[in-house]
Order: sequence, then C-alpha cells, then structure tokens
Amino acid sequence: MPRQRNRDVSLDNVFHALLRLHKALLGDERVAYERVHGRISSNGEFLQLVLNDAWFAWLRPLSQVIAKFDELSEANEPSAREEIPALLVSVRTLLTPTEAGEGFSRQYHDALQRSPDVVLAHAAARALLMQSVPNKG
Repeated sequence: MPRQRNRDVSLDNVFHALLRLHKALLGDERVAYERVHGRISSNGEFLQLVLNDAWFAWLRPLSQVIAKFDELSEANEPSAREEIPALLVSVRTLLTPTEAGEGFSRQYHDALQRSPDVVLAHAAARALLMQSVPNKG
C-alpha cells in the first residue's frame, strides 16, 4: 500500500510557494555572485557554492525552514504535525525584510529591491502564509 501523504492542500500551496521563493532567491544570488566572481560553470558547482560558500550562507535559514516544513508535513505522528503552526509563524517572521541590520532579513530586503521575480514570489508566499497563520490580536 503506498504511503499516504498527510499534507493538506493549503499547506502544500505554502510549501510550493516557499520553494518558488527559494528558487527566485537562488537565481538572484547566482547572478550577483557571477558579477563578482565570474560565470559558474555547472549546476553541480552552483550546488556546492550554495551549500558551502559564505556568499550564500544568508539563504540557509530559509533552506532549513523548508526542509523542516517538508519533514513535519510528511510525518505520520500527530505530534509532529502539531509543530506546523509554529513553523508557519516563524516562516512569516523570517520573510519580513528589513533595511537595517544584517543577516537574512537585510539580504532579503536587498533581493526584493533587485529582482521582480523575488518580489512576485514573496507576495505569493506571504499571501498564503497570511491565510494559513491566524493573526494574534
């Protein structure tokens, strides 16, 4: 009997929106990296840079959240699924760009200023997150 997927449609939509955002951010960072360091010769080289180069380190919190989201949504234990609302809240917080400071929120702000693809993916992800995460009054 095939393994049954536990992820519901709205969570699936959020997950795919986060993947699209991540892809847009990776594409934008690849262009910026290549402007400074020259052309990346292959997708394998690019993957190694994403995983190991300090240039791409700022994207790792989003990568980790996506991996955790996928892990929790596929889990068969109800206790794991109970962690999803808190994870959605943390993703919504993570996707709050800021012009000040450093780290993910600053780099995210800069990417939003540079890339229409990132802006569109951000808007889609935020809209789905706003629907999926109840506001605390």
